[in-house]
Amino acid sequence: MVSFLDGQKTAILAINAPSQVNLGIVKNELEKASKTPGRALRGVDIRRVEYELRERGISVAGTPALREHCPAWMRVGFVLYEELSKIGFKPFGQADTKRQFLETHPYACFCVLAEGVPFPKPTLEGRLQRQLILNENNMHIPDAMDFFEEITRFRLIKGILPTDVLYSPEKLDVLVAAYTAWLAANRPGEITIIGDKTEGQMILPVRELKEKY
Repeated sequence: MVSFLDGQKTAILAINAPSQVNLGIVKNELEKASKTPGRALRGVDIRRVEYELRERGISVAGTPALREHCPAWMRVGFVLYEELSKIGFKPFGQADTKRQFLETHPYACFCVLAEGVPFPKPTLEGRLQRQLILNENNMHIPDAMDFFEEITRFRLIKGILPTDVLYSPEKLDVLVAAYTAWLAANRPGEITIIGDKTEGQMILPVRELKEKY
């Protein structure tokens, strides 16, 4: 994948992984604000961006402070960011390059686009909902409502559902990340950037965030 990207003259890559470990910003701020200074606070070993999402009701995994404590998928992400930097990709927002990367989070993207917490993505209703959201945002993909047009009494009795109309949860995640990258490149006024630059920021595909989801 890195070899393919190295051959692109212009690209904005959306990555579903943290760009680095947390630097203790949230932990330090909360400990200073605590009524009992010096007391260890539980559940704050996270980056500011993750803290901001959780405060809004969007449940996301936290990024530990030590790389060796991070799950495998996060460590793969760290390596990807490093390899992209080696071939000249830079964080989104830098005007001196046409090859950039950005961090996003598909679940958080669907939350803000739906203006609420969506159905679980492995479920039928979760897939239908996500595909409809993408279709409503002018992604040129099949209308998930076509699923219902192909359901008959016979098919239901036989347990035959037209699931080929629907995209897989993984593909839907990829598509919403791609949509976010497209907005960042073409309509920067319609995205929101949250988090701390020193720890890594996240881009979401809406102009403003709600207080709660």
